[in-house]
Amino acid sequence: MQRRAIESLNNWKNSQNRKPLLLKGARQVGKTWLMKEFGKKSFWNNVYIDFYNNEQARRVFDGDLEVRRIINELVFISGEQIIPGQTLIIFDEIQECNRALNSLKYFCEEAPEYHIVAAGSFLGIAIHENESFPVGKTDGFTIYPMTFAEFLEALDEKQLLEAIKKRDPRLLELVKIDMVKHLKYYFYTGGMPEVVLSFSKEKNFKNVRSIQKRIISDYEDDFSKHTGMVSSEKVIRLWNSIPRQLAKENKKFVYGDVKTGAKSRDYRSSLFWLVRCGLVYEISRISLPHYPLVSYAEPEHFKMYMLDVGLLSAIAGLDINAFLDRDAAVFDHFFGALAEQYVLQELKANADIPIFYWAREGSAKAEVDFVIQMGDKVIPLEVKAEKNLKAKSLKVYTDFYKPQIVIISSLEDLKQRDSSSGFVWDIPLYMIGKLAEVLAI
Repeated sequence: MQRRAIESLNNWKNSQNRKPLLLKGARQVGKTWLMKEFGKKSFWNNVYIDFYNNEQARRVFDGDLEVRRIINELVFISGEQIIPGQTLIIFDEIQECNRALNSLKYFCEEAPEYHIVAAGSFLGIAIHENESFPVGKTDGFTIYPMTFAEFLEALDEKQLLEAIKKRDPRLLELVKIDMVKHLKYYFYTGGMPEVVLSFSKEKNFKNVRSIQKRIISDYEDDFSKHTGMVSSEKVIRLWNSIPRQLAKENKKFVYGDVKTGAKSRDYRSSLFWLVRCGLVYEISRISLPHYPLVSYAEPEHFKMYMLDVGLLSAIAGLDINAFLDRDAAVFDHFFGALAEQYVLQELKANADIPIFYWAREGSAKAEVDFVIQMGDKVIPLEVKAEKNLKAKSLKVYTDFYKPQIVIISSLEDLKQRDSSSGFVWDIPLYMIGKLAEVLAI
C-alpha cells in the first residue's frame, strides 16, 4: 500500500530545523507500518524499538537520559548501527515508556543530527501530556485513516486515480459508473489499513465487517482500560450514539439522544476524552461565517463524527447490499450521514483547514453542513448523497451572506456555475479530497 504521508515524512527528514517527530493517531490507523516503510525507503537502515511488553527497551531509559549512553545501548539491544543522517530510529508505542517520551527533549537539544520518529496512540500520548511531556521539543504529525485516493491505489485502480488527478470532466464522465461503485465500496470498508489490505486481496465483504468489529471491540476494551468501568459506560454510550445523532435531519449533538435525561455535565468529560483520543471529531457551530471562523465558534453547539466512515457503517449495522442496491432505503435516510462523514474525514486528511458548520434556529431554521476556511476565504460546503442539488438552507445562507465561493459535493459532475455573488462549484464526492487543487487556493 501507499500512504501520502510518506511525502510529508520526507519533507521532515530534509528539514534543517528538524526535531524528533511524534506521530499521533488513533489505534490501528497504520502508524507502525508507515514508520517502517519510511525507514526502508528513505534511510540506509532503521532501528525499531517497540516499548510494548519490552522490559529491556524500557530499561535503557532508566536513570539519566544522556543521549550518547542511550544511543550506545540501543545499538547493543538492536544489533544495528546507528549512523547520524543514515539511520532512522523508531520508537513505537512510546506511551508505554514515559522516560523515552521525555528523552525526545534531550535528542532535540543535544543531538539534533539523529533522525527519530516516535509513535503512540492519541489515547496513550494524551495520558502522559502532563508528565514531563517534551513541549516544544518535537515536531508533530497526525495519521488518519486511508483516504479514498489511497483506497483506490491499494486496489490498483490506476484509471480512476488518473481521472481524479487530471480533473478532466470528460475523463471523469467516462469512468463515473466505476468511480461511484468504488466510492460505495469505500463507504462500506472505510480507510482503516488492515481493512483496506484485506479487501484489496480478497474482495470479501464479510471479512471486512469481521475486522471492523474487532477494531471496534479493541477500542471499547481501551475505554475500560483507561477510563474505569463507570466512565467507560458513558464513553461507550456516546460512541454508540453517533449513528443516531447523524441520522437526524438536524445533526446537532443532543445529550438526550445518548441517554434519556442526560445533560452536558454528565457526559462532557467523556466526550472530551473521545475527542482527545482521536476517535471522534467535534465540529462546532459558528454564529457568523466571517474570517477568522474560530472567532465566531459556538463550542456548546456541535456535531460529532467518527474517525472512519467504514467504522460508522459497521456500528450502524449496514449490509453491503444496502450500498449496492440503488433502491435500498439507506439512500433515503442514512446515506446522507455517511456522505457527510466521508467528506469530513477527506477534509481532515487532505487539508489542514478550520472546519465548522452554520445553523440558524427559530422559525426559519437553516443549516449548512460545513463552513471551511481556506486562506482568508470562508466557504460554505453542502453535502448531498446523490444528484439532488436542491439545498434550501444553502440558498438562505447565500442570499444573506453573499459568499464568493460555494461548494456542493454530490454525485453531480464536476463543473463551475455563476451565482449572484460569485460562483458555485459542483465537486463530486469522489473528488472532494482534491478540493484545494480544484479551487486553486
